[in-house]
Amino acid sequence: MLKLFDPILSELGADTFSLTPRRYGLVAACDGGLLEVSGLSVPVGSLCRVSHGHNTSLSAEVIGFRNGRTLMMLLGDSVLLRPGAFVRPEGRPGMLPCGEGFLGRAVDGEALPIDGGGPIHVRSEWPSGGIRTGALDRSPVGESFDTGVRAFNALTTFGIGQRIGIIAGSGVGKSVLLDMIARGAEADIVVVGLIGERAREVSDFVSRHMQGDKRERTVVVAVPADHAPNLRLRGAMLATSLAEHFRAQGKRVLLIMDSLTRVAHAAREIGLLLGEPSAARGYPPSALATITKLVERAGNSAESGGSITGLYTVLADGDNQDDPVVDTARSILDGHIVLSRELAQRGQYPAIDIAASLSRVMNAITKPEHQALARQFRALIASYEANRDLVLMGAYRAGADPQLDQAIAVHQALVGFMCQGEDEIVPLHDSIAQLAGLLGANGSS
Repeated sequence: MLKLFDPILSELGADTFSLTPRRYGLVAACDGGLLEVSGLSVPVGSLCRVSHGHNTSLSAEVIGFRNGRTLMMLLGDSVLLRPGAFVRPEGRPGMLPCGEGFLGRAVDGEALPIDGGGPIHVRSEWPSGGIRTGALDRSPVGESFDTGVRAFNALTTFGIGQRIGIIAGSGVGKSVLLDMIARGAEADIVVVGLIGERAREVSDFVSRHMQGDKRERTVVVAVPADHAPNLRLRGAMLATSLAEHFRAQGKRVLLIMDSLTRVAHAAREIGLLLGEPSAARGYPPSALATITKLVERAGNSAESGGSITGLYTVLADGDNQDDPVVDTARSILDGHIVLSRELAQRGQYPAIDIAASLSRVMNAITKPEHQALARQFRALIASYEANRDLVLMGAYRAGADPQLDQAIAVHQALVGFMCQGEDEIVPLHDSIAQLAGLLGANGSS
């Protein structure tokens, strides 16, 4: 029985105690979730504890300075907060807890468990902004990544250490597609960041994926949409820091972030609170820069041999593919998958618009025969979609275009190849073999 307390006792024994006086400040102003604190000078990124009576306290994060006062943003609700409340710094600024203790657990943006389990005891820490490395310290992508999704494996093959975006409007199937990849992907560690999404989705995801053997290699960081913007941003940084920590140990990590757009929205709220001018359709420059910094932290490590394969969902507001967040993500990612609302309305799931989707590393990690088959598939799909209205109206005369004749003949087979059930897993080799069988049979007929 006493052995249960060994981790806690060893942690207490390793702590260092400081006898210096504890500093504190006072709440001078509160505007929504933005606090102005006087008498306390601490670095940006520091966490502080705000005492507001009744033996209760709130957490706040330092986000800037103005006129000799420290600007903080609450990580919770400002109800019952009063002027003159004591504010004390806690923890190490700019550092987030990391370690094996997070495996099999679901936590919030403050790294506190939300799964009903006991407290998480870890000694390791990682910088919230990551450890900057030189461009040549990142080894190139040279090995295929098996997603378990036939269309991805065969037509937009991903690589280990690649950063991919899933771009779609609301309700087109991004979250379902993430579920399929999280279930079928081959990785040592899976870190999932559910940032700014519905609380119901968080509960459903944890109940589906934190079971059996998968639980011991999965970490879920969940910050629903009703939480403070800096807590959502902190959750994204925690998920990325955990992935970097495991990559430094030589592990192959799959980092799933749902969604990158909600992270940008959180950064936008913070930037506007600080008075930063909006530049691109309401987004201040710091919000778009946050996306770039977050995505660039994924990739392969030449030093440890580990990798982070990043999978990020991007919400196209109003199905606008020219949205600033979509455009920024598409420019910095190594590939993007576009989901089409029109295909979803036809009943095709996953609703992948294969003509608009791209993997920038596919040619470097696949054989020429595989690339030729993928190009042939794309050409047939594009030819049919470009002439779909003519074919449905009966205005097309057979024999006018041999490629279109072939596309019409095999269209149902092509659509069937793109479709896949939620619980179905198709390995990489099987996906390529099925693609070769489909187009080979068509070529011989």
